[in-house]
Formats: sequence, C-alpha cells, structure tokens
Amino acid sequence: MSDTIANGTRREIDGRPCVYYDGYWIKWYEPPADSEATRTRLIKALTRRLFNHVEHGINIPGIRLKEARQAYERETDPERKRVNGAMLAGALFNRAGDIFTKVVELKGLGVEIAPDDPLMRECGQCLLQALDLGKIVRHRSGDEGIDELWGEPFKAFTQPIETFYTSRYIKMAQAMRDIDRIGAAIIDTFIGSTQIPNIAPRVHAFTEAAKRKCEILRTDPAIFEVWPAFVVAVEHLSRIEPRLPAAPTRAEVREAQAGTRLIQDGTALVTHIVRARVVMPVSTREYLDRCQLFRRLHLGARHKTSGLTDGRLWQGGALPQPRP
Repeated sequence: MSDTIANGTRREIDGRPCVYYDGYWIKWYEPPADSEATRTRLIKALTRRLFNHVEHGINIPGIRLKEARQAYERETDPERKRVNGAMLAGALFNRAGDIFTKVVELKGLGVEIAPDDPLMRECGQCLLQALDLGKIVRHRSGDEGIDELWGEPFKAFTQPIETFYTSRYIKMAQAMRDIDRIGAAIIDTFIGSTQIPNIAPRVHAFTEAAKRKCEILRTDPAIFEVWPAFVVAVEHLSRIEPRLPAAPTRAEVREAQAGTRLIQDGTALVTHIVRARVVMPVSTREYLDRCQLFRRLHLGARHKTSGLTDGRLWQGGALPQPRP
C-alpha cells in the first residue's frame, strides 16, 4: 500500500500531523516564516548541532580563520594535516555564520545587501570550503564523518526555508530505514542463540523508541515522554545479560563477550543516528558485516542444550572462568 502514497503526503495519524516519505510517516511541523532572521537562527542552530556531533577541538572561531588556514597549509604529516583540515573547516564554518549574522543586522538597520555582494559571496565560499573539508572530519565516536551535517547550513543559506525543512524529512526517513535495518540485523544475528534468546521484543521496543525520538523536536512538549522512553529502551537492550552455564568453555565465554559487545555497539550506533537524524552509511555497513561475521563464527551450528539447562544469567563484570 505504501507504493501508492506519494512522498510529501500529509495526514493526521493517531492525532499527530504527519508527512510521508520513503515508507515512513514522520511527525510534521509547520515551517517558520521565510525571513533573514529565521535563516540566521536556523544557521546558528545547525552550527551548534554540527559541533555537538563532530570530534573535539575543531570549533575554531571565525576570527582565527587565517591562523587555521596557515597551520593547515604548512602541516606535512598526513595524520596531523587531517586534524588541521578539520580545524580549518570549523573556522570556515564559523566565519560564514559570522558574516551572515552581521548581514542580517545591517539589513535590520535598513542597509540593503544584494545577493551578489562581496560579503555574501565570501559567506557562500566559506560554506562551500567547509563542506569540502568536512569530508575528513570524524564523528565524535571516532568513526566516520557525517557529511550531511556540513551541507545543511549551506542549504539553509541558499534554499527557501520550506524546501530546507522538506529535505530534513527525507533524511529522517533514511535514518529510520537504517534504524530498522540495524534492529533487524540484531534480531537475525541471535536467532537460535541459547545465550541471548528472545531478544526481539527488546529490539522492537528500542527501534520504535528510536524512530519516535528521531522525528521529535526538542521544543515539542512530547519530548518529556519520548526521550525517557528512548533512554529506557537503550538501557534495556544494552544491558542484556547472556545466559551461561556454571562452567562455560572458552568458546562460550568468547561468544558471550562478543555478543554483548555487538549489542552495545549496535545500540550506540542507532543512538548516534537518532541524535544526528542522518544516516551513517559506513558505520552501518560495517556493523551489518560484523553481525554476519558473529553469526558465522558463533552460531553457524545450533548450540547443544547440554550444560545450558540451568539458564544462569551472566551478572556482568568478569565472566566465569572457562573450563578446559
């Protein structure tokens, strides 16, 4: 039936205004009025959001752009140059925001600034350069970067506000799709596991709470219901305890350790996606590959029931000593 629903269709579902994109009904919010003041607030919010998700130490003030560029150009060590490039991206990003803020202030004083004004051109060039360098910036987790976050301020700078908000719904739908993919992979991975049986209900609760959090704005009163539900779902899944016999083998201990780590890493990945509201394709692909590898290594053959009938739960901390 979803094939017959056009992207952008809006309906009220369970008392909530929703918009449909790529298989998902997402809570819809009225976009703010398209004005320079709105655009300034949006770019500032996107700037805070960006630096909240990327690696530490790159939020360089725009006033230090010249220093950041010189440091990047003179660095020869590839690893250090990447970090200098990330710092330069931050300085460019902040310089663009500084210019745009001042342009809006001037317009408020009655000074007309044409779109082709040198200041506006410099602002756009700074954003483009930051977007290009943003490819080398890593997510705060230390894994891949999130290029989408660098492109959003440029879109907010160049597109009508309503068009920008439409692009956000598309990205949310893509994020929700990957949340479902990760959840399905976790469930499939532990089918037949005697150490972590019946994981599906916890995973379903987690992915549903994650998708709900993904669509809710912080200013929405529903956040006081949605955020606690998500936090509790994260805790219930990430703290799952493997069932081990009283005297487990080394293979059983390795499986328990790897399985626990896999679930915790999957929970963390979904949390990163939820908070950023964009996909993390490299991390997602690598995680799905890890799920397949875990199943091949540990669950390729069905576990025998002998030795596991007591169903004792591992209580965390140090695992039991394996038997020879």
